[in-house]
Amino acid sequence: MSLAAQLVQELEQEAAVTRRVLERVPKDKFDWAPAPKTRTLGQLAMHIATNPGSTMALAAANPSHMPEMTDATPHSRAQLLAALDESVLAAKTLLAPMTDAQVTERWTVLAGGKEVLAMPRNAFLRAVFLNHWYHHRGQLTTYLRLLGETVPAIYGPSADENPFA
Repeated sequence: MSLAAQLVQELEQEAAVTRRVLERVPKDKFDWAPAPKTRTLGQLAMHIATNPGSTMALAAANPSHMPEMTDATPHSRAQLLAALDESVLAAKTLLAPMTDAQVTERWTVLAGGKEVLAMPRNAFLRAVFLNHWYHHRGQLTTYLRLLGETVPAIYGPSADENPFA
């Protein structure tokens, strides 16, 4: 199986888990934040929903250019879930046709015409496309717990769900 196919397989598996977490985001609390310096619940949820597509768009170009970082807030849970679906589809569309040589080539990011990051593309995909996504999903489950919402099982039982029972 190609490296791209392996990454697509992991993306699909994790997208289903991410959907379960995003489905728990209470629509009346998008503006809530646990502390003044944190993203709001809506901003964090939208960042998670759009991460696969935006990160893969960055990774697809070589060299790539540092994007402007913005925090959008969804207006509904339906918009949030649609953003996830669109993002995952966009990521798969860019990733699936990549050859192993493309996945492992030296990849760079430029800011103001200057190289600010260089690494094998697959290292970036592992660190930001996937691990960064999981990190923020973990943050979101903490937000849900603080709000008294149920937290879905992710890799095993949560305090609210046991898929093995």
